[in-house]
Formats: sequence, structure tokens, C-alpha cells
Amino acid sequence: MDKLKPMLFTTLKGYKKEQLIKDVIAGVVVAIIALPLSIALALASGVGPQEGICTAIVAGFLISFFGGSTVQIAGPTAAFATIVAGIVAANGMTGLAMATVMAGVFLILMGIFRLGGLIKFIPYTITTGFTAGIAVTILVGQLKDFFGVTYADGVKPIETIEKLEALFESFGTVNLLAVLVGAVSLLILIVWPKISKQIPGSLVAVVVGALMVKVFNLDVGTIGNSFDVSGGFPKFSLPDFNFEMMKTVLPDALTIAVLAAIESLLSCVVADGMTGTKHRSNMELVAQGIGNIGSALFGGIPATGAIARTAANVKSGGKTPVAGIVHALVLLVILVVLMPLAGLIPMPTIAAILFVVAYNMCQWRPFVKLVKTAPKTDVLVLVVTFVLTVVFDLVVAIAVGMVLSCLVFMKRMSDESTVSEWERDKTDGISLPAGVFVYELNGPLFFGASGYISRIAVDENTVCIILRMKSVSVVDATALNALEELVAKCKNQGVKFYLSHVNENALKTLKKAGLLSSIGEENIFPHIASAIDSAKKYVSEADVNE
Repeated sequence: MDKLKPMLFTTLKGYKKEQLIKDVIAGVVVAIIALPLSIALALASGVGPQEGICTAIVAGFLISFFGGSTVQIAGPTAAFATIVAGIVAANGMTGLAMATVMAGVFLILMGIFRLGGLIKFIPYTITTGFTAGIAVTILVGQLKDFFGVTYADGVKPIETIEKLEALFESFGTVNLLAVLVGAVSLLILIVWPKISKQIPGSLVAVVVGALMVKVFNLDVGTIGNSFDVSGGFPKFSLPDFNFEMMKTVLPDALTIAVLAAIESLLSCVVADGMTGTKHRSNMELVAQGIGNIGSALFGGIPATGAIARTAANVKSGGKTPVAGIVHALVLLVILVVLMPLAGLIPMPTIAAILFVVAYNMCQWRPFVKLVKTAPKTDVLVLVVTFVLTVVFDLVVAIAVGMVLSCLVFMKRMSDESTVSEWERDKTDGISLPAGVFVYELNGPLFFGASGYISRIAVDENTVCIILRMKSVSVVDATALNALEELVAKCKNQGVKFYLSHVNENALKTLKKAGLLSSIGEENIFPHIASAIDSAKKYVSEADVNE
């Protein structure tokens, strides 16, 4: 059973000094990687750099401490950028805090009620579609800073399409110096990993970009020009919660919770493959909830497990949650001591970092493969989810994508569910007397397939009907109703009704619904041959009585 016990408490048994040293080194390396990413993702989310680092500190610490994975590293991720930006634009930081706390509560409840395994029921087409859509929205959102474009007074686009329109309208204000800094930063991000694996390319790009602007006094926007950058410990603040705001942000809170669950558990699965361990999915969901609530109370944004940072932790020697805790503490030191230096980072450099983040998360190869190889209905779900993510938002995209997926699933299941009449000369060597009709039921009997039962004919030529349910595993309420109507119709017209090959699950359902008493347990047979023999006897007795 998936224990609700933090992995930290398990791994600390027999913990040795040698592993502590490895975890500390891994935590420092991951903190260096997380620093520029946390700042960049916070800016992409429409908040300041402090909020991003506070999220990595508070949520990172809590999720490592309470988490169900040995190596998970948590913090702000690209998946949340667009939805967070939308919440902040519509409802401010109060609305974001409310949505994040509510999402945290949902995540804790999901873990307590052991729903970790249900995340696998989110279709791959939906996750691929909205992930690619998020990547596009991040890229579009950073074009302004990469090109140094200045919008006209009063122009504050929120939606992706609005941002594109504003960009084209203001493209005459392109700052070539900003493009130069952005291009150099992007080049470093692409080339540096081939030079060194030890020092993250994002950190090198940040340092080089800041030096270019400072040394050559370039007229390029920096974080300090746009945000008030100051250090200090994260400050606890209880948001002004109210019922109206809760109703307003409820859909966003549900989306954040689902995204956090999907991304964190996916990261855990990737980590399991790298370490040979097994995570505790329900404990991880509880930890994600605690981490998100903590982040919101300290002015942060939504957080979840970050696959790239988790992989870097494993590659750097981290094997226990201690590495994630160290990563959070190192970021805390940076926030307190070095945060003012973040004001020197050029906005085009941040844009370049987010371009790379968008490319790495876009999954264009799986997207193209699905388009080429998947059934047309799956491609429809994929494309619709992608388009809605870009044009509208994740709430709409996931909701519509899930509805479409359910409809597609029901259509496929109803296609698998059939009711066919036995041909009299093809009945496994068993002859059928006149007036006896055998119908073979196949597949799950649910509301999408109940219409097949309703079409079974009962007329003056019918003496006995046998339903063979050998391949029926599930019977839902709608199908039960259709069966009840068929049984009632047979009774009204004096037609004998038999069942054969009813499996245990279906039999329990029929019994619970009271249908067995209507049919009569003596009219339910384990094999079709015995049902037909009984039908023959019934027909012969009916002939004698006539």
C-alpha cells in the first residue's frame, strides 16, 4: 500500500556522512540551476523575481521535507506561467494566493483519499496538447522583451493573441541592442552545454548579459528597471480571503491542482527510472499541497516537481530529500544576501532563457508523431487542447479536452458493445426450436450501448428469449433500466426470459438492482446449452398445453 509517510523519515534511517556530503553538493548545484529559472518563470508569470525565489525556497523546502520521492526538486515551473499570469491580471496577488491555497487543499485531499493513481487517466493527448500550448504562450509572451519593443501607453495585453497583435503594432520600436544581448544569451544557452556540464548555461548567460549591459552601458531594459528588487527573508502574510473571490478562482484552483499533480507525479516517475527507487504518489500529493499553501502564505506562486531540476539533482549525486532541503536553504542565502544583484539581469536574457524552457517543454516530436500516427479522434483532442490553450487558457483547454476525450472513449466503448442474434444454422451444433431466440451480448453494457438492448424484438412469434452475457463485464444503471424494460415487455407478452453465462460482477449488479428476483434465479443458467435445453422443454410444454 502507498504509505502516507514522508520519504525523508525513511531515508534518514542509516543515513551516513558520505551521503550527506553528496546531498549537500547536489543541493548547491541544483540551487545554482534553479536561481535564474525561478526568476525567469516568475517574470513570465507576471510577478516579481522575489516571488519566484520565495516559491523555490518555501515550496522547495516543504515538498522535499514531506514528499513521497527521495530526489524530487520542487519550485516554479513553466506549466503554471500562463495561468498564473492570467490570475494576477484578473484578480491580483490576492486572487493568486487564494487560488494557490485552494489548490493546495485539493492536493492534500487527493493524497489523503489516495487518488494518486487516478492521474494516469488524464489522456496523453491532453497533456501533450496543453504542454505544447503552454510552450507557445511562453514564447509569444517573451518576444516583447527579446526585441526590446515598447508598447504604446495604455496597451497591456493579457491573452496570447492580444500580445501578438500588440507586438506587430509596436514592432517599429525594436531595440537592436536588446536583440544583440538576447541573441548572445540565446547562443550561450545553446552552445554552453556542449562546453561544460558542471556550470549551468542559464547562469553563464545571466552573468554575460549583465556584464554586457553594465560594462558597455547599453540602453537595454533590466529587471531593476521593471521591478523593485530587494532581499530579505520571505515574509509571512495571510491573504484577505473572501467567499466571492473563492468562487471566482475555483476553476483556476482546480486547474493548478491537476497540473501540479500531473507534473509532480510525472517527475517522480522519471526520477524512479533514474534511481531505481519507487515513490509514494499519495504522500507526494499531500506534500505538493502543503508546499503550495506554504508558498502562497509567504508571497510565492504555485509550485510543483520540476523534472529538469530533479534530473540534475540525481546526476549530481543527490539520493535523499536532504538535497532538496539544501537547495532551498542555498536559495534563501542568495535571496537575503545577493538578491539586489538580480536587478542587473537584462530582460532579453530572461527572454532567451524562457525561449529555451519553451523549446524543451514543447514536445514537438511527440506532437508530430501523434498527428501522423494516432486515430483521427485522438488527433482532434490533441489539436483542440493545443489551440484552446493558446487562444484562451488552460481552464478551458483541459475542460474541453476532457469532455472530448470522454466522448471519444464512450463512442469507442459503444462500438465495442454489440447485441447480435444467433443464426439458427450456426449455433455451435445446438438447434433452436421455433420461437426461441438467442442474443449474444458483447462488451460493457453502459448508457452508450443500452440502445442495443432496447432494439431486441418481442412479437407474436417470440416464445422465449435467451440473453448470453459471456462477454459482458460491466452493467451500468442505464443498461439495467433497458434490461428491466425488456424483462417487463416479455412478461406482458407471456414470453419466457432466460440469461446465460452471467459473470460474477454482472450478477452482483443485477442482484443489487433487484432484477434477479424479476427474472427468477431459476431462469439464469451457467451455460448456453442448459438454457436452450430449458427453452426446448418450455416450448414443448407450451405446445402440449395448447
